[in-house]
Amino acid sequence: QVTLVESGGGSVQAGGSLRLSCVASGRTFSLFSLGWFRQTPGKEREFVARISSGTVVVADSLKGRFTISRDNAQDTVHLQMNSLKPEDTAVYYCEAVVYGPVTYWGQGIQVTVSS
Repeated sequence: QVTLVESGGGSVQAGGSLRLSCVASGRTFSLFSLGWFRQTPGKEREFVARISSGTVVVADSLKGRFTISRDNAQDTVHLQMNSLKPEDTAVYYCEAVVYGPVTYWGQGIQVTVSS
């Protein structure tokens, strides 16, 4: 079992920045990857970014604005979001994949970008 706790969400004006963090606890020794997804009402959960063993993948539409990083010592993943747009408004979910594979999700954190 892996527990994920997200922080750093909130409201910001367009053009601003936010940094989301997600701390993993539990079976972190078997972590394969950590990442972020987002979801808006009525839409499917959308991939944002993922990091595993130093390999970073960011959604093409978000490259240049969003950056993902990982603090292995603290089993924490960060999502730096710059030049935010109203369309970035969503609930952001932290994802952890452990060897199996098994996927775990955080409870989600709201990000609201106003124009």
